[in-house]
Amino acid sequence: MSRSPTARLFVAVDPPADVCGRLAEWARGALRAAPGTAHGTTHGGLAPRVLDPELLHVTLCFLGNRPVGEMDLLAAQLGVCESTVGRLSVGAPLWLPARQPRALAVELHDDGGRLANLQREVVGALLEVSGWQPNEGVSADQRDLGQRRRFHPHITVARMRRGGTPAQRALAPTPSLSFTPRELVLYRSWLSPDGAGYEAIASHRLA
Repeated sequence: MSRSPTARLFVAVDPPADVCGRLAEWARGALRAAPGTAHGTTHGGLAPRVLDPELLHVTLCFLGNRPVGEMDLLAAQLGVCESTVGRLSVGAPLWLPARQPRALAVELHDDGGRLANLQREVVGALLEVSGWQPNEGVSADQRDLGQRRRFHPHITVARMRRGGTPAQRALAPTPSLSFTPRELVLYRSWLSPDGAGYEAIASHRLA
């Protein structure tokens, strides 16, 4: 019996283009300048891959592979999410997961916890129309941040290539940046040997 087609889905909010550009620029410079990582190389001899600015986002929930037939229902549920979101500010660099890093991220400060409130609202809305369960497809970096207990917002800016580990974890301070998310977006992720690509399926304007 053939399996129903699936789509790899997640819900996110996006930083504005200028913030994404600054973060990608910081990541390139910080990795080049890190002690023991001349020319951006790491243990294993492979340079981390800094993500293109248009790929940067703040994941609220990762649904993993869901039946394609659920996509319209999931997209419609974005519209029932009414939590307002305040200003987010960029914090310290994070190697994720902490023990065996596979990604470089920057943490986000969610003063007042309004983004966390939106994240809980999104999860509840999606559970109403889907067989998805939280933590079904949670990645190692999310687990490392305590995703099973609480939401910890961050933006992944670079990924380790296969076999590479950071030669030096200390990095230059992140730039002083802040932004207010404007849209809630349902994304489909397309995997390839060159990395993931993201397709926006639906969006909902935040108040």
